Amino acid sequence: QVQLVESGGDLVQPGGSLRLSCAASGFLFNGYWMYWVRQAPGKGLEWVSKSSPGGGTTYYADSVKGRFIISRDNARNTLYLQMNSLKSEDTAVYYCAKGSTSGLRGPGTQVTVSS
Repeated sequence: QVQLVESGGDLVQPGGSLRLSCAASGFLFNGYWMYWVRQAPGKGLEWVSKSSPGGGTTYYADSVKGRFIISRDNARNTLYLQMNSLKSEDTAVYYCAKGSTSGLRGPGTQVTVSS
């Protein structure tokens, strides 16, 4: 069946870095736009970034532009999010999503930015 599993979340100090991964299975990964979205405590779902099927076209929310980098390895059916210069406001559960921001998501991975 179609499955997405995120990993890599952790507690990190402000200014630190993390790399999230999303392992995909059960569908033609290289045929879909893939998204990262996040949900901070008490807030709604926020779009973070998206990648074209081939990985050559990417977009970012203004809040993360210049700090986060989305990438994908289609041979490994894996989506990544490199997060640099982390801020407290980046604290959230991060999800990868298939095809759209409202597409199938995994269980998420917790990122906490705190000193």
